[in-house]
Amino acid sequence: FCDQAALSCRRLQPTLAMADPQLLAALDLMRRMPPSRCETSLEELVDLVPHLTDDLLNTIDQPLQTAKDAQGNAYLLCDYNRDGDSYRSPWTNEYDPPLSDGVLPSPKLRAMETLANDIFEGYREMYYEGGISSVYFWDLDESSFAACVLVKKDAEEKKKLEAGNWDAIHVVEVRPLGPKRAAYKLTTTIMLRIKTGHAVGVHEGEMNLSGSLTRQKEEELAVGDVASHVANMGRMVEEMENRMRDTLQSIYFGKTKSVVNGLYQSGGAEANKKKDMLAQALMAEMGKRNAD
Repeated sequence: FCDQAALSCRRLQPTLAMADPQLLAALDLMRRMPPSRCETSLEELVDLVPHLTDDLLNTIDQPLQTAKDAQGNAYLLCDYNRDGDSYRSPWTNEYDPPLSDGVLPSPKLRAMETLANDIFEGYREMYYEGGISSVYFWDLDESSFAACVLVKKDAEEKKKLEAGNWDAIHVVEVRPLGPKRAAYKLTTTIMLRIKTGHAVGVHEGEMNLSGSLTRQKEEELAVGDVASHVANMGRMVEEMENRMRDTLQSIYFGKTKSVVNGLYQSGGAEANKKKDMLAQALMAEMGKRNAD
């Protein structure tokens, strides 16, 4: 599966119509590339148009990478905690490699960031039972701010599952509407990869299923103290993830299974026809007995 909105444009200028034609062509090309080779395709694009590196990295979602800070805490890497070639840990608030002038959140946002990382760590354990999560905050202007909630879970290899991972990227923009109310805009991208082994007799093979799905949601909610912002964002993220997981399960995987069953019947069409006839005969016989 690959949703039409797989390439999130949340970090572009307000309108794509004013964007560089080369950037539009690059995004259009990425939309047509296999999701399983997203990183490779992005590297090749950067080599072709190096002057668009920042725009491409800011715009195209790619699988999350992990790192550890000086204290051994694992965290996730993305464009929202990057400054040059360094990445900021949400646990220590320090860059690696070290930067003397790296961009840091304001004290108020840092307090919210610390609280959010603790809360979403519990959320991750409850829903994912493992994996890694990171939350980053930054200022948009004097009164507005944004946050990015990242969750990554790699599947354990077992039976026919060779590899699999779930990457969730939630970006929340928060704009105050008054002393006790704020507008929240959530943009969520889920990237899923599954690789399974498939063997028939002495013949071996594999199946790769990968893609991304992006959805947006806007709400106006009541706010009080700093913790209420984190609570509102957490509620929106939880509802969005549950809804998108159901969509993946019922529409994408369910539809894929239905299509495959329609194209190829594992027992053979004749065998399935005999099963259906036998079932109908049994039902008819049971109906007669009940009537007697």
